[in-house]
Order: sequence, then C-alpha cells, then structure tokens
Amino acid sequence: MNLVTITFKLNSRPVAVVSSPLQNLRDVLREQLQMLAVKAGCGQGGCGSCTVLLNGEPVVSCLTPIVNVQGQEITTLEGIGTPKHLHPLQQAFYDNFAAQCGYCSAGMITVAKALLDHNPHPTREEIIDALSGNVCRCTGYVPIINAIEEVAKG
Repeated sequence: MNLVTITFKLNSRPVAVVSSPLQNLRDVLREQLQMLAVKAGCGQGGCGSCTVLLNGEPVVSCLTPIVNVQGQEITTLEGIGTPKHLHPLQQAFYDNFAAQCGYCSAGMITVAKALLDHNPHPTREEIIDALSGNVCRCTGYVPIINAIEEVAKG
C-alpha cells in the first residue's frame, strides 16, 4: 500500500499526516489527530455527524478522501469553541436544550456556523434547509433550529 504525506491546516494549525491516499478524512481526524468531536456515524454521508468545514464550507468527512485536503483548511468543532470559551452557537445549543445525546451536535453546530458565516441573519426556512443533511434522533429539531435562530437574531 502506498502511503502519502498530506499537509493542511487543522483548526488554524499546520499538520502533516501519513496515510493511504484514499483513507477518509473522518478516520484520519479521529484516529491520528484525536479530533473526537468528528463522529463516526453512518459512514455513507447521510447523517452529517462527521461534518467539518473545508475552507469554510461544510463537508461530510466520511466521504472526503484525505488527499482532497492537501493544502486546505479544516475546522472541526474543537476549532469553533472550547469548554471554557464556548462559541455563541455552542452556548445557544446548551441554553435551548438542543443537545441531548450529543452525537449530532458537532455536525449541527458546524453546519450552522457555515450558514451564519455566509448569511448572518437566515430565515427559519434557510436554517431548516441548511440542516437538511444532518440527522438528529433525540431532540426533534425544534430546539436546534431555535438555538440557531437565537444566535442569528444576536
């Protein structure tokens, strides 16, 4: 098996990893770089739990070959906020009870961040559309949408 060295920025820091070129980004982030907020959900791109930002755009990392991120910038939930310095989206998820089991939360917050970065004041319908690739089995979506709306309203 041929291995390659891939360099990219992860949460604003340069990193280099050695991997099979077709290894998916999710597994490299979780197993080599310990970015455990990137969840291993369906593995088919259908649940959104592994969503990260690639140059500010949401992508499902389970379907992204590691070679596709050469020289790019990846942001995970760990790069959005920390337990001591929550991003406003993280605080709103907490305040609105938008996270129950927490499995989908990283992907939901990541998608919401991309939405708000591009459109600081989305409508409720735009929020719902942005979340369409993310599955939550616990909250029923209303608290998630409410949390994002709260941040959008400022």
